[in-house]
Amino acid sequence: MSFFIDEFQADLEALPNILQKKYALMRDLDKSLQEIVRQNEQRCDQEIEDIKRGVTAGNITPDTSLIRFSDEALDEQKHSIRIADEKVALAIQAYDLVDSHIQQLDQYLKKSGEELRRERENMAATAPSQIPDGTTKSGKSESGRRGRKKTRLGTAAASAAATEVAATAANPTGMELDLPVDPNEPTYCLCNQVSYGEMVACDNPDCKIEWFHFGCVDLKDQPKGKWYCPDCAALRNRRKGR
Repeated sequence: MSFFIDEFQADLEALPNILQKKYALMRDLDKSLQEIVRQNEQRCDQEIEDIKRGVTAGNITPDTSLIRFSDEALDEQKHSIRIADEKVALAIQAYDLVDSHIQQLDQYLKKSGEELRRERENMAATAPSQIPDGTTKSGKSESGRRGRKKTRLGTAAASAAATEVAATAANPTGMELDLPVDPNEPTYCLCNQVSYGEMVACDNPDCKIEWFHFGCVDLKDQPKGKWYCPDCAALRNRRKGR
């Protein structure tokens, strides 16, 4: 895939210069065409006036089948048609160049999406087996109710890693792209979104949400000791007040 990115980037960097040359040639052809059309109009107007004077003087028979423009005027008209056809051909070439790059980009995005899905599937399949027993958010050993959360931590980290790797490969230019989201992936936090980045677990065993993104709960670092989410902290305060 990296070879495809390098090749596509090289072609893309050359595209503006190629298009600029074609547009410059089209402008030159357009100037030539305008000059030929102007000359032809003047020539035809002059020949029409000459024909009118010839008919009035009786030198030309007013037979429309015999009245025609000169060979020079007809050649100028044919020349202008050839220039117009050449302009159309250049425009088609420029369009095809841009269209071919768009098709290459579509193929690249499609392949990147497929690799993203495979990465996430592999990460989801291997992440639970890579998590040491007893590892929690604070690095301490706990058992019982924390066992279920340990698996969620591994899944969150794996999903975040897969998303970051795939997003970097699929978006080398830094442009925002709408990537597909797996509808079966579990959601967490107050924002009800999938796992990403660093997350913290609530120490209330009955917490309905359990895992929270740092930014959603105004955290910058992993908290020391026990930590409770806003809802559970408020519930504990109400119970102490009684």
